[in-house]
Amino acid sequence: MKQLEELFYKYTGERPLSCEALPLSGSNRRYYRLKSANHSIIGAKGTSEEENRAFIALAKHFKSAGLNVPEFYTATPDSIYYLQEDLGDDTLFKLIEQGRERGSYGAKDIAMLKKTVALLPKFQFEGGADLDFGCCYPQAEFDEKNVWFDFNYFKYCFLKTSGVEFNEIRLHEDFTAMAEDLLAVGRNTSTFMYRDFQARNVMMVKGKPYFIDFQGGRKGPFYYDLASFVWQARANYSQELKDILIAEYKKELKRYIKVSDAEFTRNLRLFVLFRTMQVLGAYGFRGYFEKKPHFLQSVPFAIDNLRKLITKPFTRYPYLQQVLLQLTKMRQLKDLRKEITLEVHIFSFAYKKGIPLDDSGNGGGYIFDCRALENPGKYEKFRLFTGLDKEVIDYLEEEGGIKKYLSNVYDMVDAHVKRFIERKFTHLQVCFGCTGGQHRSVYCAQHLAEHIAKRFNVRVKLTHRELNIEEEL
Repeated sequence: MKQLEELFYKYTGERPLSCEALPLSGSNRRYYRLKSANHSIIGAKGTSEEENRAFIALAKHFKSAGLNVPEFYTATPDSIYYLQEDLGDDTLFKLIEQGRERGSYGAKDIAMLKKTVALLPKFQFEGGADLDFGCCYPQAEFDEKNVWFDFNYFKYCFLKTSGVEFNEIRLHEDFTAMAEDLLAVGRNTSTFMYRDFQARNVMMVKGKPYFIDFQGGRKGPFYYDLASFVWQARANYSQELKDILIAEYKKELKRYIKVSDAEFTRNLRLFVLFRTMQVLGAYGFRGYFEKKPHFLQSVPFAIDNLRKLITKPFTRYPYLQQVLLQLTKMRQLKDLRKEITLEVHIFSFAYKKGIPLDDSGNGGGYIFDCRALENPGKYEKFRLFTGLDKEVIDYLEEEGGIKKYLSNVYDMVDAHVKRFIERKFTHLQVCFGCTGGQHRSVYCAQHLAEHIAKRFNVRVKLTHRELNIEEEL
């Protein structure tokens, strides 16, 4: 790349000995690593002069604010080519790859994720302080145009290509209500909204997160970036890990602003929905229109996020809720997923009626005997209650033995689930038995199901056999 080599020479006084093209990303920008005897620098070629100038202005501002970003060195007069600090090759996305593939992250992975999300409020609030948002591209702030662009992105680039039938007028009405809510949250904000905050845009340098590719940022609500990071489609974060990252973010957020837990949860959930729709629109455009099939491989992960999110209905947008529910049930979107998903089937049962059969044909798994635990069934006052009722739950937990019992069960089953995910197994059965299948086994099966559903990205099927209750978590 002649232009970058000349820029390198003018800046360093040395001729580059090599110019290595770095892997392509989702954008049209190209990056190169130029090396001489004493320097290693990243050179960039962008097709948009305005976008490049936005990056340069933001990089200078963030660096002056003491934020972890690559230092900008120099650029050609038209800003099409520029040089920046070489931060190495260790993206957060690459470093947590094994955890992502397993669907279970180790302590080192979680530590890096927590460090990253803990820096986000500083980047948003201190990065936004005294920033001239007029330098941002393609627009200065998150506004009505921004919201409707993403609504239409989702509608025309994904929803229409999916084959889902919908009423344009009714959908528009719900989009209008949702736009009002989104803009109300973002009103009067002075924070920097990264816009594309994800693991691919974080470099780990000597254990510290550095942020890159922020040129699409603008003034906007801080919830958007947290939603982008924690609900990143292919990240495969369990609900437990999501909760950990949200708690870490909220801890740092308190240094800049006070938000009640109820308000925070409500607003974050709204922006998770909005961001998920935007992401699906991007996948549709990149996959169906630009013919980049690897984007389509991420669709099922985003659909999974959406499926879990709308389990609690968005009652203010009833028609949108209906359309999204229909979308998540489409078989062709499920079939795009190439990874084999583990199903954990958990039973409660009565020994006197026999142990549940394993209809998967795999055999194995666990059968836990709960009859050594204190039995509520021997007391008349508990005869009409089950292990799902507060009266029985309080009794079992006050007695104390059941928590220690389940702690041991969690350790064993967690290890099994992790191993089955790694080995691409599809089924694991866990059964809890007691005398009547009403109290102790029901409590244990329910709590294990909730524990597994929260901690792992697997399907959890729960059957309380003697109560005739079946559900999926």
